[in-house]
Amino acid sequence: MMVVVTNNAPPRLRGRLSVWLLEVRAGVYLGVYSARTREMIRDQVASLIEDGDAVVAWSAPTDAGFDFETFGHNRRTPVDFDGLKLVAFKPS
Repeated sequence: MMVVVTNNAPPRLRGRLSVWLLEVRAGVYLGVYSARTREMIRDQVASLIEDGDAVVAWSAPTDAGFDFETFGHNRRTPVDFDGLKLVAFKPS
């Protein structure tokens, strides 16, 4: 399972995501793909996000059962805490 959540994403990125994933709510995309396809979608999010922000989460064999990555201008950043990925907030 793969989830992509976007804020202020440019129309070009939203169109690209809509080709591969189902948009269940505005800016929330879901799908089930292989690791190779997930990396291709992740690369498109990273290169096309511009002034927006996004988080990409997917099922993974970790203690939490998932992994995630953030892109763009976002106050929330992933931090590895002894093998467990948590979220740190930057000051505004």
